Formats: sequence, C-alpha cells, structure tokens
Amino acid sequence: MVGGQRRRAGGRVLLPALLLGLCWRAAAERLRYTIPEELGRGSLVGPLARDLGLSPADLPTRKLRLASAAKRQLKYFTVSGENGNLYVSERLDREEMCGEAASCSVSFEALVQNPLNVFHVEVAIQDVNDNSPAFSKAALDLEINEFTSPGARFPLEMARDADVGSNSLLTYQLTDNPAFTLAVKESTVGKKNPELVLERALDREKQSSFQLVLTAVDGGNPVRSGTVQVRINVTDANDNAPVFTKSVYEARVQENVPAGSLVLQVRATDADAGSNGRVSYSFGNVPDGVRALFNVDSESGEVWTAGPLDFEEKSKHSFGLEARDGGGLTGHCEVHIDITDENDNAPEITILSVSSPVPEDAPAGTVVALLNVKDPDSRENGEVSCELSGETPLSLLSSSGGSYKVVTASALDREQAAEHRVTVVARDRGRPALSSQMTLVLEVSDVNDNAPVFEEAAYSAYVAENNAAGAPILRVLARDPDAGANGRVSYWLAGGSAGAADAATYVSVEARSGALYAQRSFDYEQCREFAVVVRAQDGGEPARSSTATVRVFVLDRNDNAPRVLWPAPEAGERVPGSTPALEPFEVVPRSAEAGYLVAKVVAVDADAGRNAWLSYELVQASEPALFRVGLHSGEVRTARAVSERDAAKQRLVAVVKDHGQPALRRCRS
Repeated sequence: MVGGQRRRAGGRVLLPALLLGLCWRAAAERLRYTIPEELGRGSLVGPLARDLGLSPADLPTRKLRLASAAKRQLKYFTVSGENGNLYVSERLDREEMCGEAASCSVSFEALVQNPLNVFHVEVAIQDVNDNSPAFSKAALDLEINEFTSPGARFPLEMARDADVGSNSLLTYQLTDNPAFTLAVKESTVGKKNPELVLERALDREKQSSFQLVLTAVDGGNPVRSGTVQVRINVTDANDNAPVFTKSVYEARVQENVPAGSLVLQVRATDADAGSNGRVSYSFGNVPDGVRALFNVDSESGEVWTAGPLDFEEKSKHSFGLEARDGGGLTGHCEVHIDITDENDNAPEITILSVSSPVPEDAPAGTVVALLNVKDPDSRENGEVSCELSGETPLSLLSSSGGSYKVVTASALDREQAAEHRVTVVARDRGRPALSSQMTLVLEVSDVNDNAPVFEEAAYSAYVAENNAAGAPILRVLARDPDAGANGRVSYWLAGGSAGAADAATYVSVEARSGALYAQRSFDYEQCREFAVVVRAQDGGEPARSSTATVRVFVLDRNDNAPRVLWPAPEAGERVPGSTPALEPFEVVPRSAEAGYLVAKVVAVDADAGRNAWLSYELVQASEPALFRVGLHSGEVRTARAVSERDAAKQRLVAVVKDHGQPALRRCRS
C-alpha cells in the first residue's frame, strides 16, 4: 500500500464527504488517515488541504502548517506548501514507535490562519510483516533419561515476533524424527507453547543424542520464519522436568519505585532428587528492554526491578521465565507485570499559534491564540482542566485533542489597555494535583475610534485694538487618545460669525500647535467682537474631527479725541493758510442775571468707557469772572449779572477732554 488511505464507503475512507465542507467557526474536526509502516520519506499520506476544504488558491493566505505538543511525533510528517498534501518525512517503524501495543497512531494538529482554526489529525500506522520470529538462543539443549516413558512432554522455548496481529501469530514445525513429534499447548493468555513429545522409548546405548530443528512461522503474507536447533542428550536418569506452581504469574507495581524493589517471586518444583531436582531460574526469550528493567534471582526465583519503571513509556510488561534442573530439563511460565501510574507529570502547555496584535474593533469571539495541553499520565492523573487567570477580556474554549482556543470575550479598547497579559493554568486531577502555567501576552492595535476633544467647548480671547498684524491671540488644544496617525491632531478654521470664507481674514491658526494669530489690526470702533470656529482633525482613515468656538473681544484704546458738534467745527476752525472763519457768537441781554444760559457746547467721543467720558472747562475768557461752563453738561452760563461796565463783546475759549490715559482734548471758541 503506497501513501495514506482515506476511509471511503467501499474501501478506505477518512470522513464522510459531507464533512469536507468545513465550517471554520465551528469546533475543530478530526481527520484520520491509515498508512502502513515502513513507508519511505516523501510517501503520500493524504490530501490534507483538500480534506480541510482548502483549494490550492487558498494555501498562500490560509498558511496551512502542522503543530504538536509531542515534537517526537511531529517529526514523522510534513505538509507541502504548494499542494497541501501530507507526506512522510521520516521512516516509520511501528515496533519502534508503539512496541507491542495492539494499535498504533500518531496525533498532531493542523493549523490554518485567516481565520485562525485548528484541526486534529490522527494517522494510524498499520503493521506489516517486517520482523521474523526469533529465538533467544541458537540451540536448545535437553537431557532426557532413557527410561522416560513415551508420551512425555518437554516444553520448548517460544519464539518472539515483534509484529502484532496476524503477523505475530506463530505456528511451529519440527524436523521429522520417529522418536519425537511436536505438540502445541495454548496458554491461558492465548500464546502457543511448543512442546517436544517423546513417541517411543529411548535406548542410550543405541543412540545417545538427537539433533532436530524447530521452526517458528508467523501468519504474515508473505510468511517469515525463524529456526533454532534442538539438541537432545539421552541420559540415564532425571525423568522429571521442573513444574511451576502457576503457568502465569501476575503482579502490580507502582511506577518510579527504586531499582532493587521486589516485584514477585516464582516457584518451580522438581520431583527428582539431588542435582536433578535442584532448580535454577532465568529469563526465557525476552527482549533486551526487559533485562534492562528486571532481574531474576537464579536461586530464589525473586523478580526485582533493575531500572526505573515509567508508566508513560510502557504500562505492562510480559515475559517468560525458565526453570532448569541439574539434568537439563526445563519448565516455563509467563510473568505479567502491570505498572500503576503515579501523577508524576505536570500538564504540558504548548502555544501553537498567536495572532498578535489584534485590532481593538475585533468582534467578540475572535480567535487570538491556539493552545495544546497534554498530560502523559493516565486516568485522573492525565485528565486536565485549563483556565485563564486574571481579569481580562479573553476566554478559553475547549477543542478536540487537548486543544484550546483563546478568544475575545468582550470588546477591546486600546485606550483602556494596550496589552493584555493573561496566565494559562493547566491542572490535572491527580492527588496531589500537578499544574503548570504559561503567560500569554496579547497586544491590541489601534483603530481610529476616537475623535479629538477640545479642552474647552468655547474659548474667549481679549485683544486690544490697534494690535499688530500677526500678534498671538490664544492657543486651543484638543487631545486624541488614539495612537500614531490616528491620534495626531491638526487644526483648521471652519468658519465663524462672519462666515467660513471671511474667518481667515480675521485670524489664522497654526495647524500643528493650534495657536491663533491676528491677520490684521482690529478697530474697536469698527468691530467690537467676532467669533471663529476651529476644527481639530486627526490623521486617521477615515479622519475624525470636532470643533470649538473662539470668541474674540476687541478692547478699546483711547485713540479718538472728542469731536465738538456745537459750535460747528467750520464756525470756529480754519484751515492753515486760509482766511479765518467767522467765530460763532451769542447775544446776551444787559439784563441777564447770574445763571443765564448763554450757549451749550455739544461734543462726542467715538471711544468707549472712560475713554468717552467728557468734561468741559473754560481756558480763556475776556472777562473770566463773568462766565462759567458746566463740567459735565457743557452749558455756558453767566457767573454774575451783566453790568453796563462790561464790554459789549466777550470772547470765550472752552476745552473738551476725555478721561483716557493719556487724556485727549479739543478746544472751541
């Protein structure tokens, strides 16, 4: 058989055809292939990619690969990156891999990416008849007394065949000889023990020895065989062979017992006397591995441990013991030793794959890591529970074959936590329980899910009028908790009270710093306040933004002198080089009493506040004691009654000044 065979409805099939349409979000499926041992490197096991529902076009993106917690098993197979087929990467020897176990298989995981998933793959190794039956000795020596009655039986050594199943079912053949025939005695455990049967009486004086050939033939196709010489020496006595008290001895011993521990004791008796009845014990035809683990005391029949016993390596040992008397007759028995498991292995955690970093907008249930947990112990000692420790938005889902998926349990937020460090704890059910742990670090990558936020929704700035163009006004600041370009903020003008197009004529904003500068000199008398809208925008794709209003108040300065409305300017002023204008005049009757209203100086100031508060005073008069002016009203009245002695024409000059710093003034006559 060349390559792997998938189990079909009429032959060898792995899975029903319906399973080829795999659902990637479902739990991992199991794939099983069956191949014979001894396949060479590069032999086809099966179309793994096709059985997983992958086409050749999917392979570059899905990145099919193999992973296993047992590296020794993974070395046997490889997957092609071109066609996704599973191939043998190392010669397969079933006997080396699984020993005498009835079934033999290799398990590992197949991983795919985008999305991440795991599939359990099992490859069953079928036995081929590649081992011949073998005897432990080149020759078997028997001594049979010439007085032995016909029909007596003499146990012979059994051959050992490392194969399993029908390939290890042995039959025996003996060369023809009229004095001896071959019989087979089946033991309680189903093994066939060859026995030499004496067919007629012996006469040592006529023939003192015989040489026969015992052949062991297995049940393989083609068959294999092994031979051993049977040398028979005819003696004068010793007509009883040793007989064990049991045909099968059974014992149970804990693994990891120290070397030199007593396992059991066998006992054989011989009815003969003297040296013919003295029994010694030894191993029969056993593998070298048995001799490395056990010793048998030749005198007492006690079986001791010679090396460390490991349940995980082999849970049961079976071998034959031989009892030989001084005359060369032998008896045989079987020894079965069961190894009891101890909880001496902590669970092994292997990270098969990690998808890190994971975007913060990944939906709940996204697979971020694949783990494999193995415990080579048995039963409760090998039953493992796995959990995550620590507060984290991750959870653990059990899959097949000891695999686990680490998935997101809730939404991620990089701004809250850019990294999640979680401890995977695996614990078996032994007493006491053993545990192991491994730290898994998951990085969260940024998504532009935050808009810039201004420190204030509205800003107020105060600028004195007559400022220089380019003077700084204030600096706005917006923060974005995202990372990289997603959190890099730039500033723009988005409009204002004068409209978006006109806002730039008032102020400008520096894109990186958010600093606002005046684009021109402001005039309080023309514009007392205005507002602009500033937009903060990040560098994400697509970009996110927010706005804030900046209200600019122009502060007044005393840059306008009072303006006299009455008397009219043209009546009292003249342009240099021109003819003097006629000065305004008022007529006061000679009968005017004190307090008589002569005139009222009317003035205004374009400034505001104290800069526009006006006061009046006389600075020049022909008769200073005759007139006075109201400080705040500007009314010119007589300070006393007009007399006949007063001049008929009086000239008055008044000054109007504001309260600015410094004060500005205007004179009128």
